[in-house]
Amino acid sequence: MPTIIYTIITPSTAARPRALFAAIASVAQAHQTLTATDAPDAHVEMLIGYDGVTGPRVAPDGAPAPDFVRFYDLPHDGDYGNAIRHTLLRASRGTHVIFLDDDNALTPDALRIHYAARHADLHIAPIDTSRAFPNVPQLPVHDPAKPLVRPTNIDPLCICATRDLVVTRCGGWTSTGGYEADYVNILKYSRRAHSTIVSDAIVGIYDAGNGLDSTGVNWRQAAKEKKE
Repeated sequence: MPTIIYTIITPSTAARPRALFAAIASVAQAHQTLTATDAPDAHVEMLIGYDGVTGPRVAPDGAPAPDFVRFYDLPHDGDYGNAIRHTLLRASRGTHVIFLDDDNALTPDALRIHYAARHADLHIAPIDTSRAFPNVPQLPVHDPAKPLVRPTNIDPLCICATRDLVVTRCGGWTSTGGYEADYVNILKYSRRAHSTIVSDAIVGIYDAGNGLDSTGVNWRQAAKEKKE
């Protein structure tokens, strides 16, 4: 069996199928870039966990999902994807894990950027947040007076971590019953990492799928559309 370097962890309610398959396409493009340049034999897997529903296996236009995608129809949780992330982490086979929500996307060079930092337990890189927060074009924001990993300053899409760190040493993904779980888990990973690399090349696009689906619009996107 080939060695899988990256496991992409994606919770979904199946309410944003076009955005989800755009996220899948971004992984395929990033993987193609990596294998064409730095790591010809690198393999990835993308684990998609549906929250309480039997979600689609093909795109809205009928295109099948790539072979690297594995789908899971999980019991309903309704916990912002937190329990689903934990379940998918336990099923992961990659040496490294990346968190990609179903309305976000990787940049074409994302896996190359992470690959350059693969020897560290934890890699933190910026993501483009301009679609969601015009006044904050990217996260994390560097402030010498504050820690990099702090509330509202970092998103799971910003990190790539070894499975050994996330699953073995930190026990997976802890649920807190809300959005604050992102910060709580990333803080835990950062404290237990034996080595951390911080880089400045953008690896993800937050809210990349906004506007692709009429369903599954979150509160922030709904407020933005109403304002526009």
